[in-house]
Amino acid sequence: QVQLIESGGGLVQAGDSLRLSCAASGRSFSSLTMAWFRQAPGKEPEFVAGFVWSAYNIYYADSVKDRFTLSRDNANKRMYLQMNNLKAEDTALYYCAATMYGNSARGPYDDWGQGTQVTVSA
Repeated sequence: QVQLIESGGGLVQAGDSLRLSCAASGRSFSSLTMAWFRQAPGKEPEFVAGFVWSAYNIYYADSVKDRFTLSRDNANKRMYLQMNNLKAEDTALYYCAATMYGNSARGPYDDWGQGTQVTVSA
């Protein structure tokens, strides 16, 4: 099992930037397939960005492509999500997810963090 702790959320204005961080512990970070998901009130969880443990490609939802950047730091067991040019529709609870040797960046995932809230005012 992997323990995941997100941080970095907050209240910002449209056009601002935020960087989310996900700290992982308990398993070999380099063996993890990981992703960011988000869930807005009244909506289903949405895949935001992710990667497969064995590959370098990073996948993004169309809604965040060219604005968000996912990065990974294997040495410090962290994953980041740099979010630029934030929009009101990016408002959601953002979750970090992980699974060992997953084959798809979109899931399924075994382990989830508690989430960090991002609120963007128009």
